[in-house]
Amino acid sequence: MQTYFLSQQFNTRSLAENSTSCPANATICNGTSCVLPEDNFNETLSIILSTVLTIMLALVMFSMGCNVELRKFWDHIKRPWGIFVGFLCQFGIMPLTAFLLSLVFNVLPVQAVVVLIMGCCPGGSASNVIAYWVDGDMDLSISMTTCSTLLAMGMMPLCLFVYTKMWTDSNTIVLPYDSIGISLVALIIPVSFGIYVNHRWPNKAKIILKVGSIVGAILIVLIAVVGGILYKGSWTISPKLWIIGTIFPAAGYTLGFILARIAGLSWHRCRTVSLETGMQNTQLCSTIVQLSFTPEQLELMFTFPLIYSIFQLLFALLILGGYRVYKRHRVKTNTDVEKTEEKEDSKSTTSHAKINGAFVSNETK
Repeated sequence: MQTYFLSQQFNTRSLAENSTSCPANATICNGTSCVLPEDNFNETLSIILSTVLTIMLALVMFSMGCNVELRKFWDHIKRPWGIFVGFLCQFGIMPLTAFLLSLVFNVLPVQAVVVLIMGCCPGGSASNVIAYWVDGDMDLSISMTTCSTLLAMGMMPLCLFVYTKMWTDSNTIVLPYDSIGISLVALIIPVSFGIYVNHRWPNKAKIILKVGSIVGAILIVLIAVVGGILYKGSWTISPKLWIIGTIFPAAGYTLGFILARIAGLSWHRCRTVSLETGMQNTQLCSTIVQLSFTPEQLELMFTFPLIYSIFQLLFALLILGGYRVYKRHRVKTNTDVEKTEEKEDSKSTTSHAKINGAFVSNETK
């Protein structure tokens, strides 16, 4: 009896010692070796992120549709030169630039793919706001954003097919065209519904537009925070992607402006095309990447849309600041010229009055 009690006491002590060396949630514990239950936290969080991204992106695109006036949009469709130049910039310059940057910096295949996805994305709705502040053609800006979103259904898969062949032919990476296609087709529904709402209830559409712009900003922050939790190693990526993320939007702004000027567009339209070219729909890129690739691949590519988003906004603010300084200087110069002309006119009038017996008409007093 005493032996049994001591044995039981020893077993209890052993279990206590083992419990200190094993986690509380261990299912089987043998000394320091433990079997832990499978942790589904990251998988659950990834599903939640994908769902939230899809819903929020749909709301952003719905609000973008609320910014489209059918009459003005149709006017640009009937005179499509500006939209055509924007099309060449959006699906000509940007994918080619993405391809060349990927080759020059010799990034990994999966990283080259995310750079190309960004290059093939349609214009972002933030460009409409910046175009307004730089006195651009707002109707052209909205029309270009809408057309690039609609045309992306065909052009985005085509550009990805053409430019990613050197990586997909070697079976290094498989491009999920089905996920990309579904994501793009799904965008057309909220955009179309937004256009209809703006046509029927324009006052309510303005409120929705403001809400959508706030949701767009929240979406970028959400992607950064949750993505940082899910893919902890994604921020410690190669410096090459940071360099590409810096050069890419700057190249888009510059080349878009140059091509628009070569095409003979006016200065305010050149500014509009430039912004539409450099400002991409980074929320769409993040959503496509999140829905289409494995967690291992996302570790290497998830942060690039965020990097691009940071620098496209930074350069847009620099363009805005530069234009405001130029505009203020030009107005000041024009005012000085007008004052000089007024003084000269006043002197000539006075001298003319002296010659004519100091008579000054009522118009010059």
